[in-house]
Amino acid sequence: MAKIGYARVSTNDQKLEVQLDQLGKAGAERIYREKASDAARTELLDYVREGDTVIACKLDRLARSTRHLLDIVEKLTAKRVTLKVLNIDLDTGTPTGKLMLTMLGAIATFEREMMLERQADGIARARQEGKYTGREPTARVRAWR
Repeated sequence: MAKIGYARVSTNDQKLEVQLDQLGKAGAERIYREKASDAARTELLDYVREGDTVIACKLDRLARSTRHLLDIVEKLTAKRVTLKVLNIDLDTGTPTGKLMLTMLGAIATFEREMMLERQADGIARARQEGKYTGREPTARVRAWR
């Protein structure tokens, strides 16, 4: 049952020290680090085993979006690995942590459905005004003789 940290910054000129310090204080025995890529996160998800805990300082360091976060948590859950996020005190090993994550998932689903609804309304309005004709064909139809 290992505690595994994950630290990431978005650009090569940013520093990881603050995150590394926080992860060390949280008891991380091994820390995956990266700058502007996803390779270490992929390695981390492959490495973790049942009973392990993944620790991140902030949600935005672990995932690019709510959907991405939920995908990561799904992979961790399938491996029976818990997630702790330090700045919001999220721990998926607790009932409250599971509730918080479920709420994040519900909000992400709601946002997606609202976006699709607005998109459909915009397309319908554009069609009524004759401004939307659909996407240009990408394949050429060839007549066979």
